[in-house]
Amino acid sequence: MSHDSHAGHVAHTDHDAHDTHHVNYLAIFVVLCICTALSVIFDVVHMSKPITIVLVMSVAITKALCVMMFFMHLKFEGNWKFVLLAPTTILAIGLPLALFPDVGASYYTSTAPQTTKWAQEISDYQKHHAEHTESANHAEPEHADPDPAHVE
Repeated sequence: MSHDSHAGHVAHTDHDAHDTHHVNYLAIFVVLCICTALSVIFDVVHMSKPITIVLVMSVAITKALCVMMFFMHLKFEGNWKFVLLAPTTILAIGLPLALFPDVGASYYTSTAPQTTKWAQEISDYQKHHAEHTESANHAEPEHADPDPAHVE
């Protein structure tokens, strides 16, 4: 008798492993709508900017998790999804950190000597041009036409 009950238990467990997962998509839709309304409310209500950013980002993360867990069915996958996610996460964090010294640190201020010399030459030219234009505007025109209606 114990053998039969054990066989029934195995059959029941096997049935659970292949059972389709039922998700209440309407409830997830309502949660996503509420989250969207909350993010709009947080953005419209006048709060300090850091608090608004934290609240809106929290709602956005919640919405992303709902979509990933239920619509992408990641909730029902095995632990192998973390094996696939780990290298992607490492690259997503590591690539900007690796490129920061080359791109991020000198993006707005150039440290190359040739660009600073070029910038100085442009600045000198602009000053000279402004002085020349200013002195030309104050000088009397040599051939002033007494008749303003006369146009060449």
